[in-house]
Amino acid sequence: QMGDRPFYYSLIVPDPKEPERIYKPGTALWVSTNGGKVFQSPSVTGGNYHSDTHALWVSPKDNQLIYMGTDGGVYISADKGNTWRFVQSLPVSQFYHVSTDNSSPYNVYGGLQDNGSWMGPSKRAGGIKNSDWKNIGYGDGFYTYGDDADPDVTFSQYQGGRINRTNQKTGESKYIKPFPEEGTSDLRFNWNAPTVFGKKSGWLYVGSQYLFRSKDKGDSFERISPDLTTNDPLRQVQEQSGGLTIDNSTAENNTTIFSVSESPLDENIVWAGTDDGNIQLTTDGGKTWTKLNANVTGLPQFAFISHIDADNFNKNAAWVTVDAHRNGDMKPYVYYTEDLGKTWISLVSKDITGFCHVIKQDIVNRDLVFLGTEMGLFVSTDHGKTWVRFKNKVPQTGIFDIAFQKKQNDLVLATHGRGIIIIDDLTPLRNFTKEIAEKEFSFLPVRPYYFPSGSGVQDYPGDSEFTGANPSGAATICYYLKKRHMFGEMYIDLLSSDGKFLKKLPAGNRKGINIVRVSTAMDPPKVPKSPNILGEAAFGPEYPAGTYNIKLVKGNETFTTSLVLNDPPEMKHPAEDRKLQREIMMKSYNLLEELAAIDQKILDTRDALKSTSALAKGSKLKKLQVLVTECDKMHEQISATQSGEGGITGQVRLRENIAEVYSAVGGYPGKPTNLQIKALDNYSNQVKAFATKIDDIVKNRIPAL
Repeated sequence: QMGDRPFYYSLIVPDPKEPERIYKPGTALWVSTNGGKVFQSPSVTGGNYHSDTHALWVSPKDNQLIYMGTDGGVYISADKGNTWRFVQSLPVSQFYHVSTDNSSPYNVYGGLQDNGSWMGPSKRAGGIKNSDWKNIGYGDGFYTYGDDADPDVTFSQYQGGRINRTNQKTGESKYIKPFPEEGTSDLRFNWNAPTVFGKKSGWLYVGSQYLFRSKDKGDSFERISPDLTTNDPLRQVQEQSGGLTIDNSTAENNTTIFSVSESPLDENIVWAGTDDGNIQLTTDGGKTWTKLNANVTGLPQFAFISHIDADNFNKNAAWVTVDAHRNGDMKPYVYYTEDLGKTWISLVSKDITGFCHVIKQDIVNRDLVFLGTEMGLFVSTDHGKTWVRFKNKVPQTGIFDIAFQKKQNDLVLATHGRGIIIIDDLTPLRNFTKEIAEKEFSFLPVRPYYFPSGSGVQDYPGDSEFTGANPSGAATICYYLKKRHMFGEMYIDLLSSDGKFLKKLPAGNRKGINIVRVSTAMDPPKVPKSPNILGEAAFGPEYPAGTYNIKLVKGNETFTTSLVLNDPPEMKHPAEDRKLQREIMMKSYNLLEELAAIDQKILDTRDALKSTSALAKGSKLKKLQVLVTECDKMHEQISATQSGEGGITGQVRLRENIAEVYSAVGGYPGKPTNLQIKALDNYSNQVKAFATKIDDIVKNRIPAL
C-alpha cells in the first residue's frame, strides 16, 4: 500500500489524538494503528466511497470525524473511516467536454474526470438535481454525444480512445474504438483522445497518432493520415515511466493527436493538433497533409495544441489555442489564420489570463468569439481583437469546453471545478455591434419568448443535495448603456398594444448590457379579508399572447420597443378552447375582486354601525345591533373567519369556492370542464345576492332608522 502510485498519492496523515494511528490515502484509504508497522482498511462495515483518495483531514477535537477528498468528491466519516457519507451539495464536478441535443428541453452531455459520461436535462420541474442525470459511459468520461438522428443512441469515450455507441433503450452497447490494420504500428491514443463529429459532414473523427474517419457512426473506420505527431521515441517511453513504480494508464501517452476540426463549409478541409506541438492541415479529405508550425510565430515547442476550431464563415480560416503549462509556461496562446495556415496572427492581449483550453467562434455572428482558459471565460465581439472576461455568474475556474445550443441560443460550458454552466440566450451578444457600443442607449434583441408549460412537482428533498436552477420563466428586456445612469428616474412601463398601462418595472442602470426580467402575469386578484392566506388565488392570470409596448424612461429621455408573448409551440388546444379558458379565468378573477369589494363594503358598514351604536339607546340600539349581526353573518358566509395552524380550519366559504375554480381553470390552458363553468355561474348569483343585501342595508334600512 505504501508504494501505491507515489507520484499520484503523496499524503501521510497522522491522527491528532492517537500517536500510533496513521492514515495513508491511495487508491483506497489505509490506516495503521501501530505506528506504521501494518496498514489495513479502516472500513469494516462500510467503505463505499469513490477510489483515488487524495485529501484527508482528521478533526483535532474529535478524531472520529474525518473529511476525505477523492476523485469522486468529498466524503465525511463520523466513525474513524469505517462508514462514509457523500457530500452532494457541492457543485464542483470536473467536466472535460460538453455537447447538447435538440430535445425540448434539451439534454446536456458531458464526460467527468474519473466519473464516467453523463446526460442530464437543461430544465426540470423543481430544478435540476443530481438524480436527474443519467450515467451513460465509463471510466474517465471525455467526449459524449447524443445521436442527431436517434434520441436513444449515445456516444461516450473514455481514456485511451475507448468509445462506446449505446442504445439507451435496449442497453446494447457497441465498442467502436479504431484498431490497427496489418502493416499499421500500434496506436497511441491520448488520455483525452479527440472523438468529434464533422461540422459539415457529420462523420466521426477519432485521433491516435493517425486520424481515423467513419462515415457510418463507427461501424467502419478508414485511416486518413500518416503519423501527424513528432513521433519522437524519447516521448514514447510510457512503459518505463514512473521510475521506481511503473505507471502507464494512457494518461502518460504523448505524441498523439489532441484536437480535430472539420470545416463547416468544406468537409475536405480538416485541421488537426497534437499534444507535442504540431498543427496539421488537409484540404483534400486526408490524401495529403501539411505541417504548419513554421508559419506560426511564437508557437511554443512541444506544447499541447489544445483546441482547433475551423472558422464557421471562412473555409480558409481557423482558430487555435495552445497550452504549454506542462512545460512550465503558463502564458496564454491564441492564434488565427485566414489563408489555410500560411500566415497566423496572435490574438493574445493583456486582458486574457490563464493558459488556454478551448476557443469557439459563434455560429451566428462571425465576430463573436468565446475563449476558455484556466482562469475563466473570455469574450470578444470584434473577431478576437479585444477580449473581456465574462463575469456574470461564471467563476474564475477552468473552462475546458464550450457548446452552442442552436434552438435556444444558449452557451453551455464544461468547467473543471464548477460542473456545467449554461449561459441563457446569446441573442443580445450576437447583436452587439461596434455601432451599438458607440450609442448612449440601445435596446438589444432577445430570443422569442414562450409562456412556460408543464406542471410543477411536490418534492421536499432537503438541503443536502445541490439543485441547479432552471432558466427564468419571465420574459426579457435587454438594453445597452454606454455609461451608468446616475441622475433622474429610470424605470420601465409595460403597456398593452393599444397603450393601456399594465405595470411599472425597475430598470437596471449599470454600464454595459442590462437584462430586466418581466413577469408575464397580472397581479393576483384582490380577495375578501380572512386571517388565512388564500393560496389558490395567490397568482395572477398570464397576459394573453400578443404584442406589448415597452416604454423605458431614463431621466428626461424615453425609449420604446415591443415585447411579444407567444403561446408555447407544443400547445395543441384549439383557439376557441383557449379563448373560453381565458374568459372563465377572467370571470373568476373579476368575481373574486367583486366579492372583495362587496365584503369590504360589508365590513365598513358594520364598523360604521358599531360606531353609531355606541351613542344609541333603546330600540334604535337594538335595530343597529341586528344590522351589525347581519353584516357579521354575511362576512362569515363570504370568507373563512377562523384562524388555524397553516390556515387549515375546515371552513370553506364563497371566497374559497370561487378561488378553487379560479385555480383549476388557471392551471390548465385548455377548455374548462362544464361543471367549473356552471359552478362559477352559481357563485356569481351568490355574489349578486350579497351585493343586493348590503345595498338594501345601506340605501334603505339604515336611512329608515
